[in-house]
Amino acid sequence: MPLLDHIDLRVPSLEAAAPFYRVLLPALGFTVEEPVKDWLQFCAPGEGATEFFGMTASTDFRPNETRIAFRAATQAQVYAFRPLLEEIGARAIEGPELYDDAYHAIFWEDPFGNRLELCYREHN
Repeated sequence: MPLLDHIDLRVPSLEAAAPFYRVLLPALGFTVEEPVKDWLQFCAPGEGATEFFGMTASTDFRPNETRIAFRAATQAQVYAFRPLLEEIGARAIEGPELYDDAYHAIFWEDPFGNRLELCYREHN
């Protein structure tokens, strides 16, 4: 059973966010774009309700220090992710590297300053 149901992210403009997230989210496993009025939303594949990542525009948008961390299936996925982030214009990329002896991670910001991470734990 997934530990998260969904993430609702705010961005200043859906039009500006779409090119970045239409590449990023499928690379993280959210491969099904779901049409929802005034939202950009991607779901994980599967039957019935699955976890999803959606975003909508906010006229009062301000990034904060919250970080959304995605779980990688393998350590190699974390280390192979940086070229994709650079290609789609992620900002402030840190890593990938090993943290705390068994925690591999790469950190970045979307074009609006929202903080994101991809991580792999050697010991579940």
